[in-house]
Amino acid sequence: MNRVTSLRVPFRPLAALMAFFASLSLTSCSRRDDYGSYTIWGALILILDVVAMIDALRQPWSLGKKILWIAIIYFLPILGLILYYLISGRGKS
Repeated sequence: MNRVTSLRVPFRPLAALMAFFASLSLTSCSRRDDYGSYTIWGALILILDVVAMIDALRQPWSLGKKILWIAIIYFLPILGLILYYLISGRGKS
């Protein structure tokens, strides 16, 4: 009787992708100037960071270690991504 159910919302990749690129087009990142645009690189880093965060959540680590790696990736997007894949010890408990 006392069953806990999770509220799972089905993930819709196309809707998420459209929302992501719509948000990029509304920011100053989409502006073109003489120096080029960093939109593509920013989008690529964001996607890689999200993939790394999801990977960190799926690891068989303690909650503290998961939160620590997600915070490192979040606050240091490029360096955190490199550190995560080089020294995190993924796949080890």
